[in-house]
This record gives sequence, C-alpha cells and structure tokens, in this order.
Amino acid sequence: MPKLIRASRTSAETRIEAELSLCRGTIHIDSGIGFLDHLLNNLAFHAGWTLKLNCQGDLVVDDHHSVEDCAIVVGAMFKAACAATEDQGPIARFGCAFAPLDEALARAVVDISGRPFFVGELMLSGEKIGDMACENVGHFLNSFAENAAITLHLDVLRGNNDHHKAEAAFKALALALRAAAAVGRLEQGEGAGSKNGAENAISTKGRATLSLEVLEEKGARA
Repeated sequence: MPKLIRASRTSAETRIEAELSLCRGTIHIDSGIGFLDHLLNNLAFHAGWTLKLNCQGDLVVDDHHSVEDCAIVVGAMFKAACAATEDQGPIARFGCAFAPLDEALARAVVDISGRPFFVGELMLSGEKIGDMACENVGHFLNSFAENAAITLHLDVLRGNNDHHKAEAAFKALALALRAAAAVGRLEQGEGAGSKNGAENAISTKGRATLSLEVLEEKGARA
C-alpha cells in the first residue's frame, strides 16, 4: 500500500504544507500562482497521485520563490514516496513518455537513480503564461529533479502556444514518473540501488554502501 508523505517547509519567503501519495486520490493545489496550480494538477492527475499543496509566498516580489520552493517540496516528497515502497519490491526505475496537446508534443525520459540532473528544451517564447514567468517553468523542473534525486530529460519537440507546450511537458513528465515509480520485480540475486532515494531501483551496481568516520588527528592542537 503506497505511503502518504507529509511535508512542511517554512522560510522567510514561503510557507508550504503538502501531502503526496503515489496512489490516485484527492488533488488540491493552492500555490498562489494560477498557472502553477494548473501544471501541478496535470502532473498529479496523469501520474496517478494524491497531492495536496498549500503555499503562502512573497508574491509581492514575484513568483520565483514560490515556484522554486513548491518544486523542492514536491520533489522531496516524491523521493520519500519512492523510498517508502521498498517493502513492495523494486521500482522500474526508468520511464519514458510522450504527450501531445493540440499542436504541441513533449517527450520525457526519467531515471530514478539518485543522480539528480535536468536537461530540457521547452521552446517557450513568451515572458509569462498567465501569472507565471516562462523561465520559472524550467526552474521548477530543475528544482524538482534535484530534490527528487532523478535524472530528467524533458523536451518539447514542437508547438506554437506556450501554454500548450508547458502543459504537454508536465503531462509527459507525469506519465514517465508513473512508469518509473511502478513497482517491478527483481530476479533472485539481482541487486538494488543505494540509499540515495532510489534504494529499491534496479541497478547493475547492486546496493552501494559508503561509511564515513570523523577522527581526531593525532598531535592536533586543542
């Protein structure tokens, strides 16, 4: 049974309360940014999640802090939710999906590997979509990938309308995440990934371990 992950994050710029489960359920988003709410609703719905998020941010400045901090929280919850499925078996780890929206077509490729990296070409040409700066669409994706500890390649292959292009990108991401986080099977003797947010992912490395010690150097001055 998928676990419910609850998050609370407070800074001088934002206050965020959120819940995430990798099981389909209630979706309620109030980030204070209408177009971000729209993107997150699409992400949660097509990924098959339960997602509740409330953000109170310094929107009198701009949307940057709220977008970034929402991405941090959703990414961290996704990482924790994947880790919490370990008792059900290994996850598929890799996911790839295409999603169209009218003239726009997007492709997402995901590796839940514990190796955070984002590469994307969203082809957004305007300054804003609704009340969200176009540059912050990519910033959300980068911050999400970093905090989810995933490798994410996300490209809009064609399109004319910025709204369509951004929405198609989030739908493709949702479908790829859904595939990558699906619980799969390991044959006896196969290894799983390391404790880096992808501990139940299939990997040729097996389960990597790293042990560190802090030692007092002999002869060191007090």
